[in-house]
Parts: sequence; structure tokens; C-alpha cells
Amino acid sequence: MIPYIPLILLGVGLNAVAQLLLKKGMMAVGPFSFSREGLFAIAPSVALSPFIVAGLASYVVGVAIWMLVLSRVDVSAAYPFLSLGYMVAAICGWLFFAEHISFMRAFGIGLTCIGVIFISQT
Repeated sequence: MIPYIPLILLGVGLNAVAQLLLKKGMMAVGPFSFSREGLFAIAPSVALSPFIVAGLASYVVGVAIWMLVLSRVDVSAAYPFLSLGYMVAAICGWLFFAEHISFMRAFGIGLTCIGVIFISQT
């Protein structure tokens, strides 16, 4: 598994980047009503947002990389690495969107990362 860790991290990173791009795009679009009328009203703004399009493209590339990973690594070893995306997204949310990270949230993310370290050693 060790030789595939860079590929795994690339897939995880693209997933986190996708989340951040989607967040940025939706911040520009703004809140909307989850109704038929609300969805139809917001659809053009969402479809034309470069951040949302880039976020979706990141997901597509990330899924392709993840399929490559799963063809080579046990899912029980690879899947926990996805939790590193929580750390990346939380730190980037704090840096780029001024989101608050409480001590308990940071502690939980830290524990998760420690678990991933243990899993990667097997």
C-alpha cells in the first residue's frame, strides 16, 4: 500500500478541493429555497458558475483516481484516508472562508488523522 499513498492523497486532495470550489461557488450564488421554483430559479446561476463547474470537474477527476486506487489497494486500507479530507477542508475553510474551528472539532479531526496514520502502517 505504501507506494500508492501519493495517489491516494491526490484523490483525497481533489475531493477536498472540489468541496472548497463548490462552497465558493455557492457563496456567490447565495441561499435558495429547496423547492421546485427555487431550484429552477437558481439552476442557471449554478450551471454557469466557474467555481461550481471546476468543483464538479475536480470530483470527476478525483473519482477516476479513486477507481485507480481501489483497483490496487484494499478498500479497508484506502477508504479511511478519505477522512484526511476533513482536515484539509477544515483548515482551508478557516483560511479562505474565515470559518470557526472549535477545539472539539480540531481535536476530533486530529484523532481521525492519528487513526489514518495507524492504518497506513499496516
